[in-house]
Amino acid sequence: MSWPEKLEKGGAGGISMEIKGGGDVSNDLPYKLMVCCPSGLPPSQVSVVFDKAYDRIPHSDLRLEDSIAKIWDQRAEQNSSLYNGKKFRYGGHVLHNSNGSQKQNCRVHLHLGLTDYKTFVGTNLNPLWENFLVHSEDETVRCQHTSNPLGNGAIVETSDGKILVLRRSNNVGEFPGHFVFPGGHPEPEEIGIMSYDNSDPASVHRKIAKEMFDSIVREVVEETGVPIESLSEPVFIGVSRRELNVRPTAFFFLKCVLRSDEVQKLYGSAQDGFESTQLHSVSKDELESMVWKMPGCHHGGCALYRLMVEAAESR
Repeated sequence: MSWPEKLEKGGAGGISMEIKGGGDVSNDLPYKLMVCCPSGLPPSQVSVVFDKAYDRIPHSDLRLEDSIAKIWDQRAEQNSSLYNGKKFRYGGHVLHNSNGSQKQNCRVHLHLGLTDYKTFVGTNLNPLWENFLVHSEDETVRCQHTSNPLGNGAIVETSDGKILVLRRSNNVGEFPGHFVFPGGHPEPEEIGIMSYDNSDPASVHRKIAKEMFDSIVREVVEETGVPIESLSEPVFIGVSRRELNVRPTAFFFLKCVLRSDEVQKLYGSAQDGFESTQLHSVSKDELESMVWKMPGCHHGGCALYRLMVEAAESR
């Protein structure tokens, strides 16, 4: 598999990466890597700026705006279990690396606002989603009218060197039957955030940054059935955005002390097992043959993992 990324060197800890794509440039890759940290960043090196400035800007086309509610109502009629929960909106990032040779000097600041599932369905998943985009090289400007909730995904490596991949159920709303890594979303409501509170912004920012890491552990436990104590602390390896619907996802790497056969036995009792029909434990080579059956953001997650492996091998 080839990974024709254009790299802007940022040292061993972090690399700002750009893969041209979308409406501006013809590109076969179904993803764009927004940021890559191949050495993996611990919680101490990932911070959050949570501000209304990173919220979605309504589109000037009122008919397009009106379609958001209409599409949500249509989806809700078809699926009564839909819940319009709050989500964190990805509004960009800043990557700092004060010393290219020192991993510990690399930091990522994620810029997050608030959005909700209804707006995601009505903008990113709208049949006219491309009409919400602005022609701009600046990604934050290009996607300023879309919901862009930040998802998360986990590259989980078992003690015998296998990677965990799920096959999604045919009953899920997005990409039924596709291969995905365990994941979901960091949840504002999980940490009591429903709106902006300016009384202690530093505390809120720390709480959200912690949720970035706590949420991915929670998703892995709920979707695979492995006990939390079997997992290492996650490290942040980057953000991938799929070209279809411009959906961003933050990816993390975790190790599991269990063997792949032990994980398989636990999968049957997973809390969120209904979201998937099968758990695969695959080698790195097998993973490469599965990526074209993944949503673009998860295909990009595999690219982030590949770069992490290559960085480790080169040290």
